[in-house]
Amino acid sequence: MRLAGPWIEAAHVQRVLAMLTAGGHQALLVGGCVRNAALGQPVSDIDIATDALPDRVTELARAAGLKPVPTGIEHGTVTVVADHIGHEITTFRRDVETHGRHATVAFSTRIEDDAARRDFTINALYARADGTVLDPLGQGLPDLAARHLRFVGTPEARICEDYLRILRFFRFTAWYGAPELGLDPDGLAACAVHADGIESLSRERVGTEMKKLLAAPDPAPALAAMQASGVLAHVLPGADARAIAPLVHLERGAAPDALRRLAALGGQDAPERLRLSKAEAKRLDRLREALADPAPDAVLGYRFGAVDARDALWVRAALMGQEMSPTSWQQVDFGAAQTFPVAARDLMPALQGAALGARLRALEDRWIASGFALSRAELLG
Repeated sequence: MRLAGPWIEAAHVQRVLAMLTAGGHQALLVGGCVRNAALGQPVSDIDIATDALPDRVTELARAAGLKPVPTGIEHGTVTVVADHIGHEITTFRRDVETHGRHATVAFSTRIEDDAARRDFTINALYARADGTVLDPLGQGLPDLAARHLRFVGTPEARICEDYLRILRFFRFTAWYGAPELGLDPDGLAACAVHADGIESLSRERVGTEMKKLLAAPDPAPALAAMQASGVLAHVLPGADARAIAPLVHLERGAAPDALRRLAALGGQDAPERLRLSKAEAKRLDRLREALADPAPDAVLGYRFGAVDARDALWVRAALMGQEMSPTSWQQVDFGAAQTFPVAARDLMPALQGAALGARLRALEDRWIASGFALSRAELLG
């Protein structure tokens, strides 16, 4: 197989690869950029593997007029900036000891060693500057063609090198696996056995993986397997994946939204356990508040805005196993477009403080009960 496209032909990519090869070293694109390009999907990050040691990469970059940044020097990674774009260059590595959260590694000059320590076979693919794909393990290309997501070597060994790979197993299956294949049974069994290892991971890492999983086109099968295997309970106690498949059905081509799906998933202390940002936590709270609000659709639109109200109605319908009413969106949009016609200044100075707030709320309730029909004069009269 030979890859092509603007991403690999870009001057900055070729310049960095040429920098290494001109210095007498291997320079191979690796991982996600190769995988996605082979699948015809967009390529974002450019990762490069080489037999050059980090100091040598730094030396070559400076000699070529490029900027080396020691972003992960202890792991053998130097980011080389060309045309204001970062290219992560990592020396071939082999594992010598594992700790469950990370592995002690030694540098290597063999691509086979580097491939053997990667997580999944579809990520153990490399490409030369001309696009020629290398599959050192002989499994990556067949698995990619079959959309079969499986660990490199023994699942237990890969998981014990880094327990985050449990979550990556479900996330990558959701994004790249063939639905008809289901989840790799050996990988799933190993994830179940080592699920308690998730407790040792930082919540930032867990949250990042979960948000990526929830943003997949259809994460329902992977989440159902997470729940059945006991993994989900370690990530988010109390979460239930049963509403995810109905929600994906109801979304009908709408852009996937991780927080909308997280609201359907439920669970205890999601903002803390997944280290959500303040904005994400606030939106999740609004969605849950809207879910618990029994008001009509138009009132939900007024109280929460069109986007959050729609998301809450989708989640509510999924939880209840219902279809959406054709008029729901119209009602939500109608309510979201309304503006309460009375302002605090209309009641001042006669009312102040708590009395002013109570009167405003009473007038707003009356206006809402009228179907947003009462005018300012009618409310104040």
